[in-house]
Amino acid sequence: MALPSQCTGRDVAIDIGGGHSVGTGRFAREAGNMRGYMASPESDGAVLAAAATLRAERHLGEGPTTDLLILGLSATDYVGHTYGTGGSEMCLQMLALDQSLGDFFTRVDATGIDYAVVLTADHGGHDLPERNQQLAAPSAQRVDAALSPEAIGRRLASELHITTTGPLISGDGAFGDMYVNRSLSTAQRARVIAAATRMLSAHPQVERVILGSTLAAMPMPTRSPELWTLEERLRASYNAQRSGDFLLVLKPRVTPIPESNMGYVATHGSVWDYDRRVPILFWRAGMRPFEQPNPVMTVDILPTLAGMIGLPIAPGQIDGRCLDLLSGTDNSCPAR
Repeated sequence: MALPSQCTGRDVAIDIGGGHSVGTGRFAREAGNMRGYMASPESDGAVLAAAATLRAERHLGEGPTTDLLILGLSATDYVGHTYGTGGSEMCLQMLALDQSLGDFFTRVDATGIDYAVVLTADHGGHDLPERNQQLAAPSAQRVDAALSPEAIGRRLASELHITTTGPLISGDGAFGDMYVNRSLSTAQRARVIAAATRMLSAHPQVERVILGSTLAAMPMPTRSPELWTLEERLRASYNAQRSGDFLLVLKPRVTPIPESNMGYVATHGSVWDYDRRVPILFWRAGMRPFEQPNPVMTVDILPTLAGMIGLPIAPGQIDGRCLDLLSGTDNSCPAR
């Protein structure tokens, strides 16, 4: 792809080792390279083209009832993982996505139907530490491989003289939920969790180790999400049936990928705001635009859409609240 002038400032090569770099890519790829295709603007364009055809074939928006069309445009996620969020690749992706969305809305406009748009994301993102180190976050770093579940388990097994079938500690990478081998007795599990908490809390990259039992005993947070403590942020995602026996929280700007040349250079999933905060945009023809700077939640989207079409929802029936999308004294949410 050609690089627009507004992306030239991001066209800087970042060495990720093994003779590879990111930051100057143009989405060139070999034929048949599906992974390269997914991590490019073309995949979003294909989804939107298919959606436009589907809308026409099913006559969505042309009947007496409200239709719902939900699209997952995943290229931004793949681009962020593969190249990071601050290089020419992401700049190209954002501009191309904007153009593809514009083309899609133009096709819908041509039908004359009334429609509303909601745009949001499932998570934020953090750039790869090698680029952050050159820019405004010199303390950014990759996680110590000693914090992987396998390494933690080996060290604890040696220290506590415990032998198990399978790993002592398992988990999805070097952060988040950690699980103790289920074959252990209750007393052994308690010893392992206590030793893991002590060992990991002393590591300079670890912000906190929190027990699943601690989170299970907490009430679900109800105040505004920007006021949540670290424990409340974890509690909001905790599920006793599948969450970890303890949770490992890395310090801010620590990327839980130990090496830069592993296919993915950046990731997400932490408790920090750069991963938690996402844009939420509502649009409909004739609406007066305004910005709401105060935090809302993604669970507010459903009741807000219900309010737009006059669908009543009893208080307490679902999560979230209806957001008033009309500036001034008018209100898009039904009176209760």
